[in-house]
Parts: sequence; C-alpha cells; structure tokens
Amino acid sequence: MTARIIDGKLIAAELRARVADEVARLKRAHRLTPGLAVVLVGNDPASEVYVRSKHTQTQAAGMASFEHRLSAEIAQADLLALIAKLNRDPAVHGILVQLPLPKSIHTETVINAIDPAKDVDGLHPSNAGRLAGGFEALSPCTPLGCIILTKSVHASLEGMNAIVIGRSNLVGRPLLQLLLNENATVTIAHSRSRELARLCARADLVYAAVGRPEMVRADWIKPGATVIDVGINRLPAGDGKTRLVGDVAFREVAEVAGAITPVPGGVGQMTVACLLVNTLRAACAIAGLPKPGV
Repeated sequence: MTARIIDGKLIAAELRARVADEVARLKRAHRLTPGLAVVLVGNDPASEVYVRSKHTQTQAAGMASFEHRLSAEIAQADLLALIAKLNRDPAVHGILVQLPLPKSIHTETVINAIDPAKDVDGLHPSNAGRLAGGFEALSPCTPLGCIILTKSVHASLEGMNAIVIGRSNLVGRPLLQLLLNENATVTIAHSRSRELARLCARADLVYAAVGRPEMVRADWIKPGATVIDVGINRLPAGDGKTRLVGDVAFREVAEVAGAITPVPGGVGQMTVACLLVNTLRAACAIAGLPKPGV
C-alpha cells in the first residue's frame, strides 16, 4: 500500500474542536448558544445511531440539542406543524429531519417546509439554487466534508481535474457545485456513463458516491490521484456477520492512488462534524454576526 490514508476521524475531531472554540466565543461575546433540532420519524436502526451521534456531538461542542422522536404513523400535517414551530423558535438555529421518512410522508414537502436559514442539511430548493448559482448557501454536510478532506491533501483545488461518480441531490450534485467554487474542472458521471473507467483515469480527484460496493478498481485510477470514497455498503463476512466497504476497492486502489479515504473512518466521520459547522454558520447568519472562521 503506497497511498496516504486520509484520516477522517482525526480531521473530524479537529473540526469539532474548532467549532467548540467558536461556540464558546459566541457565548462569551454575544450570549448566543447555537441550537440544533433533529427530528426522527419512526425507529429505523441506522437512523437511531445517527441521531444519537448527532445529539452527543452537538452537546460536546457546547450547542443546545433538541430531539424530537415521532411515531412512524404520524400524520404529515402534524410533522409539518412541528417544523413550523421549530422555524419560529429563536433557540433553534438548525433543523434536520432525519431521512429516509416513512412512505406515508412526502419528503419533498417536508424539506420545503424548513426555513432555508435553518436548513442545515442544505436540501431546501433555496439553498440548492443558491449553491448552483455560486452564492453563499448552507451546503449538504457530506459534500462539504469531502471538500475538507480533499483540502487536507491539496491546499488548492484550482485547475485540478475532478470526477464525481453519482448524481444524487444529497452528494453528487452539490459536490459538483462546491468543486466548481474551488475552481476545479469537474466531470459528473454515474452508473450509466459510457467508458466510466477511462473518464476516471484522467482525474486528479476521484469522488465515488454511486452506491455500488467496490465498483471503482485500481485500473480506473490515475497514479497519484486523490480518491474520496463516499460509499457505505454492507457485504456478507461469514458466520452471519457483515463488513463495511465503500464504492472503491480500497486495497487495490491504495496501491495506485496518492491519497485515499478508508471506509469506515473517512467521509462518514465528517458528516456530523460538518452538520455542527452548518449549525454554527446558521446561528451567526440569523443573529446578523460575521461568518465564523470554520
């Protein structure tokens, strides 16, 4: 293995520490405590784990954490009423509705109901449109984490050739915009792209977010390229156990790449840390304060 392993756990911990310092400064200077409200509908096990992690890390950063756990049978109107209440609550600066939602609830309607100023998931059409237009906006947390991880290797992404494999609203599309904002030259591809391996082989930066286990192979990678693996997939490991793998065949790609994120221990570590960043930024913007230095 020759590639540098990008330690998402360490970088996320450093980011959370900087957020905590900024939160402490806001409390001292402005008596402002950023508040994050997380809404969980139903009892999906993976979502339960994420919500617990968000609650713990929000409190550790000195922020106020508000949890709302709702039955999977809740009426959509009742969920929208809760969101309207959170929109009006001055103690809440960030609102996150944990996805996926039950099939009985229209996800787009729920996302559209969140105040864009408090949309720390960066999914409201207002924030998506502002990001696409190159304006200041709250960006989805996972793409934001991808950029931070990349810049731990490259101080500037200007002029670099990047490819994003995956076109989801949560990762691929906003990541494209964030890379353009960094003045990278970006190709966005997906599972139906023709000659995908050849497209990847030209890239200095490869972002795999397509949701296919170990799809990206060593012969797809330009020697020395930086590879950011967004995928989280479970594969059988024998004896009824499973193992986590990304969208990149890690061991073989690590022999070619210059730097690579592991799964687990890479991008996933950054998502909650960037949620705290977005909550901090939202609190400052709502209070009319300068953008924080994180």
